[in-house]
Amino acid sequence: MYKILKTKNHLTTCSANYSRLRKILCSFKHDVYVFEILNHSQKKSIAEFIVISRTKHTLSIEAKFKNNDLTLVNFLLRINIYIDAKLAEVISYQQEKPVPFFSPPQFSHSQDEKYQQNRILTEWLENIFTNGAVEFKKINFLNG
Repeated sequence: MYKILKTKNHLTTCSANYSRLRKILCSFKHDVYVFEILNHSQKKSIAEFIVISRTKHTLSIEAKFKNNDLTLVNFLLRINIYIDAKLAEVISYQQEKPVPFFSPPQFSHSQDEKYQQNRILTEWLENIFTNGAVEFKKINFLNG
């Protein structure tokens, strides 16, 4: 029963992340998306989403957060987006793959590592919605 609840929470998080990503990435029409995060406390934060591979039912995306002021907060996520299932799942964080939730405890770094990585994506996307983001092309057009 514990694994069923754990799977349910994981699927709920992945489903919500799919909806957030679909809004931010305009239903996944393009291969590259670059946004400047509008945040008064930091000078320049960039969110970059690059489609690594695209099939009829699945996308693999590399998502990067870059902050010129604080390099410690920079991170890289690899995300699989399952179009038919409407799920977005983090498959690696900082180029490290999580241990699957069904693996025996001796192989995992923490019991909920996979869930934590997907929550990082959730919180980052929520931050983008809260602070706002402007497509980088539009910023360059206005400044040029």
